Amino acid sequence: MTSPARQHFLRATAALAAAEAEAANPLRHATGYELMLAQLAEHRRALKLIQSIERKADAKRSMLPEYAAWIDGVLQADTGIQDEVLMTLMVWHIDVGDFAAALPLASYAIRHRLVMPDQYQRTTACLIAEEYATMAIKAAEAGQPVDIDALAEVSELVEAEDMPDEVRAKLHKALGYSGLTRIPTLPGEQKQPARHAALAHLQRALALHEKAGVKKDIERLEREIRNAADAAPPAGGDSG
Repeated sequence: MTSPARQHFLRATAALAAAEAEAANPLRHATGYELMLAQLAEHRRALKLIQSIERKADAKRSMLPEYAAWIDGVLQADTGIQDEVLMTLMVWHIDVGDFAAALPLASYAIRHRLVMPDQYQRTTACLIAEEYATMAIKAAEAGQPVDIDALAEVSELVEAEDMPDEVRAKLHKALGYSGLTRIPTLPGEQKQPARHAALAHLQRALALHEKAGVKKDIERLEREIRNAADAAPPAGGDSG
């Protein structure tokens, strides 16, 4: 049986060890935001060790749930305070292809005029437009599904924002490509209006940036529209 003196000694030793450990912890008085910044810095260090872009995206996808409560809290508080954590997570959601989850963050950032962390070297609206467009074009070219509704919301969100014409052109190219991916799934009577809508976006992309890479797509789409019109029965024709 441990003597009272021995028990006192153990309690005092444990208290001293705990106090020393707390003093050695640089985050012992950190705010919630500072703790999130520290976690983000740790995750960034881990990501720098990964060379594969695909594996980086997988790693980000596994990290994002650790920030879910922080994101919810910031959006609910709606203070508009500059937040490097939130802005980085917005980009990460786009990087992993979760367009829908990134939208509330993008909307919050635009509405409160938040700026991107220095390493991104672009305005917030420019980054949102370009990153969404890049991922959508990549998916469309690979024959993968594109969140067209989210892309359209982004286009509306940044409509009044200033950005280089090349970036705006890329966004219209993405809208055109995403529209083209939907055409095969549409009923016959909806295909032609969808072709015209996609063509309008591609033509706008070309008007904004001659090297947008859409000239052949425009020619092919115009040909498809003509062929479909030629094959359609005359309006009000005699069915016999």
